[in-house]
Amino acid sequence: MRELETLLQIMADLRNPDGGCPWDVKQSFSSIAAYTVEEAYEVADAIERNDMNDLKNELGDLLFQIVFHAQMASENNQFDFTDVVNEINNKLIRRHPHVFADDKTTDEAKLNEDWEKHKKKERAEKLLSGQDEPAKSYLDGIAATMPALRWSEKLQKRAAHHGFDWDDIQPVFDKVHEEIDELKAEIVIAKNDITSNQDRITDEMGDVLFASVNLSRHLGVNPEQALRDSNRKFISRFEVVERLLREDGKQMENCSVVVLEEYWQKAKQQLSAG
Repeated sequence: MRELETLLQIMADLRNPDGGCPWDVKQSFSSIAAYTVEEAYEVADAIERNDMNDLKNELGDLLFQIVFHAQMASENNQFDFTDVVNEINNKLIRRHPHVFADDKTTDEAKLNEDWEKHKKKERAEKLLSGQDEPAKSYLDGIAATMPALRWSEKLQKRAAHHGFDWDDIQPVFDKVHEEIDELKAEIVIAKNDITSNQDRITDEMGDVLFASVNLSRHLGVNPEQALRDSNRKFISRFEVVERLLREDGKQMENCSVVVLEEYWQKAKQQLSAG
């Protein structure tokens, strides 16, 4: 594909120590990693805003990050862009025997189970080939750098795949309530000075969030997306509250919580009616 070849050549030129871009030349995998994550978030943001023109642009930026990493690896004689493409091609074919082989399973639960089995087999093969060190835990290999909610979900899914999970949802609800009660208990201990027991409160708050992610998983809800949706909903309602206050000649800072709650309910009604 000519356009892709052009992109690869542009990247090579940017990284050329003789006449390339000084900023690009001095970069490393570590220094670029944060930009790669940032571009992935910007792709997600464009999708949430349903801005297809921006999505096209952001996907290009994300692709450039992949090309950037591949170019640096190529310079170190580790792999190149073609190797990256071949790797994903082979993985997709291997993990979709119901599409590319004789297994014509269509049951989604069975497909998910098979997907996890394929990944488990791949991890075992990497271990035998010497590409990976022996795993100390079933949870090894789950990237700790991903967003905390997503990391939590991945950890729980991996554990559940090995049988560490509840069979129905009621105990999950019970666990959420249990963690909230433990958080309340730590707040009571702190009395009026939460900072005096901040470490324990932080610990229990983390447990509440972890249990909430588990509840989301059992409900088939993506917790990261659910929270992002709630964030955007909050922004929309907050902006309406601001507008209503301006129309009434009021400043938010001068309003009581009771008054602000009234405006919040008006905002919810306006948005739901719209």
